[in-house]
Amino acid sequence: MIVTLIVICEIGFWVLLAAGLATRYLLRMPRLGVAILLCEPLLEVLLLVVTAVDLKNGADPSWKHGLAAVYIGYTVGHGHRTVRWLDGHAAHRLRGTPLPRPPRYGRPRARYEAKVWLGTVVAAAVASALLLIAMWYVDDPDGTASLRGWMYTAWRAAGIHGLIALSYTLFPKKAPPGTSDGPARDREKHLTGR
Repeated sequence: MIVTLIVICEIGFWVLLAAGLATRYLLRMPRLGVAILLCEPLLEVLLLVVTAVDLKNGADPSWKHGLAAVYIGYTVGHGHRTVRWLDGHAAHRLRGTPLPRPPRYGRPRARYEAKVWLGTVVAAAVASALLLIAMWYVDDPDGTASLRGWMYTAWRAAGIHGLIALSYTLFPKKAPPGTSDGPARDREKHLTGR
């Protein structure tokens, strides 16, 4: 049941996102579009409540409960960035605004990658907190080994992502001569076509 609900929450995320962006840009009702987009966290709350009820009703903690915690953590850490990215692309496609792009070179790119990595750290922290609460709630050290494993997986992913983000600082890609990397330059290129 938990895995089915995770799939439903993922589908619901994309349906609400499409509905919110369509309402905002196609129907030209930005406030209603934002209201629809703000309903997305309710899906994670539903998943959290169902997972807690499942454990309360005596279900053995398993990989499904760990997956639910990691999914919620990922949504907390990266959901807003995903929505903002897709909103920028919808605005570009439907309103002709400049295409949102991350910096490509040097320190600006390293700062951008560090911010994305911080989202992964937040995701791992939220997942770990939920898993620790579940382990405390179940109070069976032997029965919660799979939950502990998911916690290690979340932090391992954050560590790997941290190394990748660090590589942008240690080995920055240099901009080609005569180019400037930044939002102002991208806006200028979009407006002038050069």
